[in-house]
Amino acid sequence: MSSTSHTTASKEPRMRLRDLLPDLHLGYWKPGPLNSITDVSGVRVHTQEIIGDDGAVNTGVTSILPRENWFYNACYAGIFSFNGSGEMTGSHWINETGLLHSPIVITNSFAVGAAYQGIYEYTIKAQGVQKGNVDWFLLPVVAETFDGYLNDLTQFVVKPEHIIKGLESVSSDRVREGNVGGGTGMICHYFKGGTGSSSRVVEGLDAKGEPKTYTVGVLVQANYGRPQHFRIAGVPVGRILAQEADKAAETNPAIKMAREALEKEKNRKDGSIIVILATDAPLHPAQLQRLAKRATVGLSKVGGYGHNPSGDVFLAFSTGNEIPVQSISMERRAVDPFKPTPITVDLVDDSSINGLFEAAADATEEAIYNALCMAETMVGNQGHTIEALPLGKVKEIMERYA
Repeated sequence: MSSTSHTTASKEPRMRLRDLLPDLHLGYWKPGPLNSITDVSGVRVHTQEIIGDDGAVNTGVTSILPRENWFYNACYAGIFSFNGSGEMTGSHWINETGLLHSPIVITNSFAVGAAYQGIYEYTIKAQGVQKGNVDWFLLPVVAETFDGYLNDLTQFVVKPEHIIKGLESVSSDRVREGNVGGGTGMICHYFKGGTGSSSRVVEGLDAKGEPKTYTVGVLVQANYGRPQHFRIAGVPVGRILAQEADKAAETNPAIKMAREALEKEKNRKDGSIIVILATDAPLHPAQLQRLAKRATVGLSKVGGYGHNPSGDVFLAFSTGNEIPVQSISMERRAVDPFKPTPITVDLVDDSSINGLFEAAADATEEAIYNALCMAETMVGNQGHTIEALPLGKVKEIMERYA
């Protein structure tokens, strides 16, 4: 296995949507300095690819740490399932308590078990656990989308050591996008999809009434959608490109066969999208579930409908408060479990939350665009080829509608 992707040489350079269309309106809130989920202070990410030498294996792992001291200080969190044909482990505990105290790993559908074990092995190593003496509670959070068209899932190439490496290598750099991490073999609106990220900065006030900015950052693993539904800022780009592709297929049997094969596969398993939203605004779990729901707005603006076989699961967490966990174990008892003990937290007034909702929707929309714009054409399992979104044509179409 190597880390070099089986991508074809692109005739045009890949770039994020803002670089392609600098005058495009993408909402009223400005992006953060990196326009990435890592604009939220403390959030760190790593992406790694696993590529087979014969082209059959094209997959990977995206690793996220919500904060440096995640093990002892949980984040408030909330989950929303737009369509549940997918997996996010640990979700029952998050729904039960509103707490996230685990790394987040996103990978392919057949690698959930290895990723789950990898989080445990990483934590055992990081916490210096002596053999046979685990004295803490952790339910790993692992999410997945299906990459079986471009990746041979039967080889089960993702191993726990990939997860350990990813979590040990996280950084606050801008997240790499396109054919990277868990998004390596993903398809979006019949174009090459994958990993994308974006952020927004919202002006607000702190608990003392002083001016303060809050950041909402989003990371997506985009693997869903029909070509005719794809839109950019309301422009039916996908429909126009699909019409051009239909004309090409009329005179080219190879193109026709490839389109029919992909259509058959997508009718069987549409794909899915995982959305991770991070914010430093001090939101409580119910507010974070509401924030996660707003990812649906961004998804729908691009062209997602939440089809029956699609796993569209969204997780939002806040670094705005630190909630103590691991306070009770066989050897530790920082609190008495039968004596209710308050803690002090800051919380955003529900009446002032609209800007954060808009930021979540807009950052989700742009993160999907970035996944598509940065992804490159890939020749994968069984010679299946998925073309990159043709950025030159996209620019021409958008200029016609300007």
